[in-house]
Amino acid sequence: MEINADFSKPVVVHSDQVEWQPSPMKGVERRMLDRIGDEVARATTIVRYAPGSHFSAHTHTGGEEFIVLDGVFQDEHGDFPAGSYVRNPPTTSHIPGSDTGCTIFVKLWQFDLADRTQFSKNMEAGLGAPVDGVATAKLHEDDREIVTYSQLDAGATLTSQAPGGIELLVIEGSVTGNGELLARHDWLRLPEGHRLSLTAGDGGAKIWMKTGHLRFAGAPRV
Repeated sequence: MEINADFSKPVVVHSDQVEWQPSPMKGVERRMLDRIGDEVARATTIVRYAPGSHFSAHTHTGGEEFIVLDGVFQDEHGDFPAGSYVRNPPTTSHIPGSDTGCTIFVKLWQFDLADRTQFSKNMEAGLGAPVDGVATAKLHEDDREIVTYSQLDAGATLTSQAPGGIELLVIEGSVTGNGELLARHDWLRLPEGHRLSLTAGDGGAKIWMKTGHLRFAGAPRV
């Protein structure tokens, strides 16, 4: 399966226009944003857990990175409420689920296979002082990528022309720019050489963003 698999082209997905698809586990549905592969896949996905649903135990051979968009995600390592950012590197395993239901934005098979750094954090905890109406927290940085979380006041502008490409998810609020209006849970991916310029709407916006990583995009090395 290939979905938005040409990383040389800009992509916008308005997630509310994408149908929920069943996963192999009852009660767990997903909206696929990009994908190369079938059940073992390099994938970027919004996943919705119904109350009481869970996956069976599994190992993330290629690593897993996710943010909790609403509800509480749970596994044997703890409870992760909305606003959590979690990195489970290659070789880690867990039994994920949610007693009350939740929605997460998850990326699979996009790690350096030698990475063993596992952590979780509250994205808002690291926010710095606003600059021109934009407050930003650096969530993760390594030789491959930089991951950030930003809160934009109404009318504030977020810009970037980072090498290695740009990807973002609107967590809350709305932004306009790059020829698009992006609302809650909309997703944008820009290849290297494209400039990002987004201005927040009247209610402001919360943005998760990753840069640099598209240089390494490709099918999972199983």
